[in-house]
Amino acid sequence: MKQRTKRLVAVLVGLGGVSLAVALTLNAFRDNLVFFFSPSQVLAQEAPLDRAFRIGGLVEDGSVQREGIRVSFNVTDTAAVVPVVFDGILPDLFREGQGVVAVGRLLEGGVFHANQVLAKHDETYMPPEAAEAIKQAQREQARVMPPEEL
Repeated sequence: MKQRTKRLVAVLVGLGGVSLAVALTLNAFRDNLVFFFSPSQVLAQEAPLDRAFRIGGLVEDGSVQREGIRVSFNVTDTAAVVPVVFDGILPDLFREGQGVVAVGRLLEGGVFHANQVLAKHDETYMPPEAAEAIKQAQREQARVMPPEEL
């Protein structure tokens, strides 16, 4: 083989190796991405059924029910409500009326099964995604409500 041909083969093999590494890296990122959805988006069926995602909002007052280590509660963005089930120990700051973000999957029947629950860590903090979801739901609710009901 000529020197030029050997160099061309080496460059092509190198490009193939880099392409494979980039493809595997992007595939790993895609599998580990966890998107955020508000309860309104979940009820509008914008959330994926086949992969994990985060849902956030406020824990609805009067909705927390404990059965051993299984806890069920509702997450709301003031416009929509999604039931959540969690098997495990909740954070100490978890309580009704507080901001929460849950990571898990949506089950048949519209129940969200969380494998992780995050609660706000002080009196002034709410997860940014949850705060934005609540604001967006309030804007949508104000937009569709007749002026006499406001």
